[in-house]
Amino acid sequence: MRDEDSVDARLAARLGLLRTEHGWSLDELSGRAGVSRSTLSRLERGELSPTTTVLGQLCTVYGRTMSRLLMEVEAEPPQLVAAARQPVWRDERSGFVRRSVSPPHAGLRAEIVEGTLDAGASLSYENAPVPGVEQHIWVLEGTVEITVDETVHTVREGDCLRFRLRGPSRFRCPGPQRVRYALMIVLP
Repeated sequence: MRDEDSVDARLAARLGLLRTEHGWSLDELSGRAGVSRSTLSRLERGELSPTTTVLGQLCTVYGRTMSRLLMEVEAEPPQLVAAARQPVWRDERSGFVRRSVSPPHAGLRAEIVEGTLDAGASLSYENAPVPGVEQHIWVLEGTVEITVDETVHTVREGDCLRFRLRGPSRFRCPGPQRVRYALMIVLP
């Protein structure tokens, strides 16, 4: 029995609704996203929590940033987002934690995310969720290697990398400590 008020339960329901809104069968979505039909079915029923990679693939298919999708399962955010009320999403398998510091809001194009990635962990995204999305990544602690347009950028504490994302990207924490960074996302 799942908790209908949990973020995972609301996310499962939203994923099912998005597929239905697009008029896609599970098979069609599977082909578009490169995720197995059985995994999609289990996600929509709330039997499985998506990994960062799978959620990224679904966001690409639906033309949404991950923040926007996660915002859609949250209540309307207030202007002042107290630290204790900032939604946190964890992908235990990859060692990634994502805090929505300034969640997306209707009428605003930018959002701020805090990300942490364990030493040795990496995340890969096959495509930009929204082609041309602008990103600014400011490393607060540690080091991260970010691959954009087949170029690897080593971004150290205090450094900021900025770019427009149009294709695949990869985040890798070489260690020896985890990396913590602020990500500003600006929709085109």
